Amino acid sequence: MRVSRRVVAAGQAWRIYSETTRPGAPGLGARLRALPGMIRDVLRGEYRGLGRGRLALLAAGLVYLVSPLDAVPEFIPFLGVADDLGVALWMLGTLVSATGDYVHWRRGRPRVLTGEVAAGAR
Repeated sequence: MRVSRRVVAAGQAWRIYSETTRPGAPGLGARLRALPGMIRDVLRGEYRGLGRGRLALLAAGLVYLVSPLDAVPEFIPFLGVADDLGVALWMLGTLVSATGDYVHWRRGRPRVLTGEVAAGAR
């Protein structure tokens, strides 16, 4: 039995929505603000929840989306856009999930204050 692409896209969109609206889960804004820090921490090797390989796949997906070269040319009705939509939805779903995990990971770590004296540390 073959699942239609619309059903897969709708399922991915629902997963993203439910991931960001779950009680206690970081909102979309918090996830967007956490993205640069997550990339930095992955590249430094401090955060292992995403992994460099997956980060490289996300970068390759971004290059694929902005590149004029396409696996399926845009002039082919529906299929030309469907491959881009599939890559974009995969990237969005992966980023929403990964940034949520990263925000929870950051909350569990002690905060490092730079240039400030913590209260009671005198």
